[in-house]
Amino acid sequence: MRKLLAEFFGTFWLVFGGCGSALFAANYLLPGQVETSLGIGFIGVSLAFGLTVLTMAYAVGHISGGHFNPAVSFGLWASGRFETKDLAPYIISQCVGAIAAAGCLYLILSGKEGFAIDATQAGAFASNGYGSFSPAGYSITAVFIAEFLLTMFFLIIILGATDKFANGKFAGIAIGFALTLIHLISIPISNTSVNPARSLSQALFTQGEPLSQVWLFWAAPILGALIGGLIYKNLLQDNK
Repeated sequence: MRKLLAEFFGTFWLVFGGCGSALFAANYLLPGQVETSLGIGFIGVSLAFGLTVLTMAYAVGHISGGHFNPAVSFGLWASGRFETKDLAPYIISQCVGAIAAAGCLYLILSGKEGFAIDATQAGAFASNGYGSFSPAGYSITAVFIAEFLLTMFFLIIILGATDKFANGKFAGIAIGFALTLIHLISIPISNTSVNPARSLSQALFTQGEPLSQVWLFWAAPILGALIGGLIYKNLLQDNK
């Protein structure tokens, strides 16, 4: 139960901090101003996602392993570092944590006059998408490839940083900065997922086309994570 609670709180913080920064702070304008923005932009949102993982990796990573992402759980399972019996409980905890965070974001945003989610707009409520729901209009194929590759490398970084031969004290930093880099690359492509729970939580509140597209943000990250786990286990891992 402690492990599942750690995954709940870690995933909650990832969605609340990462998606919250996109919703509250990315394009903030002072009242009455059109041009002068205090928003944090792509760089700020990318850092926010990285910082959520970095901070929770040190806060609860020693309890659950700090997955906070169904794709990461699958990748660790493929690498032989995670037991099959724990997959479903971890994924359920991660999804519940992500949905709870999205619910809190929705409640906060509802306190602003005129708030409404426009499900026809790309990136609405920090949702992910392809085609006309990609921030820059990238195709389904392009988004799938990006999500697959970025998650694959994310798993290779996670597995390498947490290897018994690596300096584990710095693993959280490497993983947090990896997620930052991933967002710097792919926010314009897909609004960045690499995390099925994060995609599901926002799509559930957005509804419409973003919800019908959420399958890709489960399939591509999980497939990428499985391949990343197998690559590290069979090609990179030192078993001496």
